[in-house]
Amino acid sequence: MTRNVSFRDFDWALLGLVMTISILGLFEIYSATHNTKFDGSHIKQLYWIGMSLVAMFVVSVVDYHVLMNRWLMFYVPMILVLGFVLKFGDKVFGSKRWVRVPGVGQFQVSEFIKLVIILALARYFSESRFDTVSLADLAWVGVVAGVPMLLIILQPDMGTALTITPIVAVAVFLAGLRWQHAAVLALVLALASPAAWFFVMKPYQKARVATFLDPTLDPQRKGYQQLQSKIAVGSGGLWGEGTARGSQTQLSFLPVPHTDFIFAAFAEEHGFFGVLAVLLLYFMVLMRLVQNAHTAPDKAGMYVVMGVLAVMLFQILVNVGMVVGYMPVVGIPLPLMSYGGSSILFTFMALGLVNNVRLRRFVN
Repeated sequence: MTRNVSFRDFDWALLGLVMTISILGLFEIYSATHNTKFDGSHIKQLYWIGMSLVAMFVVSVVDYHVLMNRWLMFYVPMILVLGFVLKFGDKVFGSKRWVRVPGVGQFQVSEFIKLVIILALARYFSESRFDTVSLADLAWVGVVAGVPMLLIILQPDMGTALTITPIVAVAVFLAGLRWQHAAVLALVLALASPAAWFFVMKPYQKARVATFLDPTLDPQRKGYQQLQSKIAVGSGGLWGEGTARGSQTQLSFLPVPHTDFIFAAFAEEHGFFGVLAVLLLYFMVLMRLVQNAHTAPDKAGMYVVMGVLAVMLFQILVNVGMVVGYMPVVGIPLPLMSYGGSSILFTFMALGLVNNVRLRRFVN
């Protein structure tokens, strides 16, 4: 396969949508953090967006077949680094998720294992000679995805670990999951749930589930975030209270309004119609991803794009659901809008993989 590609085939429409959402996120980060101890976060986010744009174009240039064939070269070091984080990582809010990189700051390594898993599953299932997934296939996927998930859960970071599951689910479904195997997996998950509750989940994670069912059980502590988020969303009304005028956000009732709860801050300031516009932008991004998967030159490319689509859709649904009270509070940022260098870099690199596939649609 020739490596000569033309950036005329780059998905500039997708990039335009992505940049529009990112710019809205920048303005909301500024609005939510000015005159607070996080003032200036929008400048840092702007730097990260610039670096992420460069990373996206770099990822789009290297043939995704080359990346897939070398997935193990990325996987093993990532596993070692995740183990390093467990032992020596920076501890913030009781979790060891970050390593400190000189000149860059804190870096969340677990975000990038998702890219490696997308490449690994695309390589494995695109080379399969069968139309259905065997038990051996499921066992292989379970090991490849399960090891990093376990290491991430031990940090503990249940939210990031969960973002791996839609990548696996979509890949297995597209590869031809038998209903018998699906039923067995569902039964195993049902039986494992009590064990996970008693032996895996931390007390604060159990409290999040309990307060999700009824936030009024502990409105001043465990249920505080969810209650304040719903108040912020509701107070936005149709048109919102205006930029930097949201009472929940500006008076610091809404916790971390520039990270996981940025959608609540945006809803308070821009109302129903502002939220509708942002959700429409996300919908258009997802539809562009579907189109790129449909026009992929081979099965491997289709698996790559669908893996990116799966993780982005999952993060959007969970974050928005969390903000409006339909999902438990978990540490899953809203793609492209939430503050965070690791998150924005991962998202742009994932979109670089999508364009990597797109640029090779007509290459023989």
